[in-house]
Parts: sequence; C-alpha cells; structure tokens
Amino acid sequence: MCRHLAYLGRPRTLQELVLDPPYSLGVQAYAPRRQEHGTINVDGFGVGWYTSRRPEPVRYRRAQPMWADQSFASLAPTVDAGCAVAAVRSATPGYPSEESGAAPFTHGRWLFSHNGALGDLALARKALRDEVAWVPDALAPVDSALLFGLAVARWESGSTLGEGLARVTREVAELGGGRLNLLAGDGERIAGTTYGDTLFVHESADGVLLASEPCDDDPAWAPVPPRSLVEVDRHGVVVTTL
Repeated sequence: MCRHLAYLGRPRTLQELVLDPPYSLGVQAYAPRRQEHGTINVDGFGVGWYTSRRPEPVRYRRAQPMWADQSFASLAPTVDAGCAVAAVRSATPGYPSEESGAAPFTHGRWLFSHNGALGDLALARKALRDEVAWVPDALAPVDSALLFGLAVARWESGSTLGEGLARVTREVAELGGGRLNLLAGDGERIAGTTYGDTLFVHESADGVLLASEPCDDDPAWAPVPPRSLVEVDRHGVVVTTL
C-alpha cells in the first residue's frame, strides 16, 4: 500500500536518493511500475536520515504528495545522508491521510517503514498489546504504528535491527498475517523483510539500496526472495529465510 526505500553507504543527497532517478520514489508516488496493491501513493511521504549533529535521526514528513511539496524540493539537494529511510504512502482504507500516519516512524536511533496492511489488526492488537513499546509514533491511527511499537520493544530488549523486524513479522503473521514488508535503519545498518510484497536490493561501490521497486533500469537490481530478511551493514548484504 506504499513504496519505500532504505540506503546505506557513501553520503548522497536526498535529491539523488529520492528525486533524481528516472523511477524515483517521487515518481513512484504517482506512477509506480510494480505495485500490486493500490495504484498511486499520494497520502503523504517522509524521509529520515542521520547527521553527526544529533544522536537521533532527522525526519521530514508531510500529509501531501511528495511532488507537491516545494519545501522538500528545495531542501533535498542540500542534505547529505549516509543512511536514510524514505516512503510514499497509499493509505489503507479506513485510516486517515495525516502526517502522523506517514513513514518513517522514529524513536531513539531507529527509523521504520511498513509497506502493506495487517490482515487482522484487531486480533493482533488484542494479542500483542502488552508486547508493544507505546512510544509516541506507536500511537498513530494506522496499522503500521502497531508494528513499529512491537519492533521498538524488541530492539529495546536487545534484538538487532534485523532480528527485531523478523520477530515482528513472524509474530503478526501468526495473527491474521497480511502484507508485512518492513524496513528499518539505525544509522549504522539497514534491514528489511519481504512478506507479501516485493523488495529489491542494489549493491554498488557507493552503497546499498533496498527498495520496493527498482529506481532505474540498472541490471544490478536483484529481487529479495519472498519471506526473507535482508540485513545490510558496512561489510555487505546478508539474506536469510524468515
């Protein structure tokens, strides 16, 4: 129900990451090529990145389409990021189109995005409510917020970035399932899951991109197998089965 990406590598401008490619996240807001659920992603967007000036990531998000935000267009060429998470949103029916529902969600060092929808939010919320870290972004009126609160609780209990995403995916899959493609970053690594939707990885000398769909026609893009966890750090990419 949305498109998202995460990047780790040589610092690149937000313009390079989300606006410049021919099939960039900005283009995917109105013309995604591989989206199977929904047709456009105009219910908000967000970008989170890391800077040496503060321990927590910086986040910029709005409830409007990415292409309609001239402030972001002027900001993007001036900001360098070596680690970033970004998303454009197609709101799940029944949930409002407001800024609090747009990824990335954040708490502490973490950035988080969800592409998909829970199969049974009421069941998952009832069964797992005591397992959620009820941080501010976990209170947003959207199903993704529950997943974020679950992930934060697992990270705070000692799980690595990828382990936390994998645990949440497995737990929710047992409670009605749904499309549970998750992405996260912590400034030093990024990770994602494939569960019900696509995710692609692109490795180059400059860094690694994880994205719902390729941003260009470079043959280096490779699909991540269904029901997989992909983890990226400065040493490379590791893909394991969920």
